[in-house]
Amino acid sequence: MSTPRVRGPALCRPMRPSDLDGVLAVQAACYPPAFNEAASVLRARLATAPDTAWVAERDGALCAYLVGYRSQRGLVTPLGGNFRPATRPDTLYLHDLAVAPAAAGLGCGSALVARAAATAAHERLEMALVAVGDALEFWLRQGFRPVATVADPMQRAHLASYPGGACYMRRAPGNAATGETASFL
Repeated sequence: MSTPRVRGPALCRPMRPSDLDGVLAVQAACYPPAFNEAASVLRARLATAPDTAWVAERDGALCAYLVGYRSQRGLVTPLGGNFRPATRPDTLYLHDLAVAPAAAGLGCGSALVARAAATAAHERLEMALVAVGDALEFWLRQGFRPVATVADPMQRAHLASYPGGACYMRRAPGNAATGETASFL
């Protein structure tokens, strides 16, 4: 699917079930097949944690998405795994951020992270994620820092479910990120 380069300011809003086709298109454009997660997995995640799933639009086109859920520090969701929201969370776990190539470098990813950070700050949660591929530098600019060691063997196995080098990262509450501002709905 080829989309024209988008221009306007990012509009971040909650993800809706009707966005799934657009989310799948962005995922397919961004990731090699080994990283693609099935529509059924994404649908289940949205049903499980609808208030921590967002999309970004520019000029009316869905150009990026971010899905996460409330979790516990040190827990890693495996690739293709189900979200299991914590009853007493201390962390907003960001499982997947993808930006369509047509919107690369236009601030959509940073706008979605800012939206998630606002939720985390409101709830006094830190944030965590697994950085894959060449995303490490982006996440460092967003205020995340690598965790030297994932101690629990099961969590190390979950981390190993990601192809290539994967890095578990955390961002403390109140650790401001750099990036563009965006409109939020």
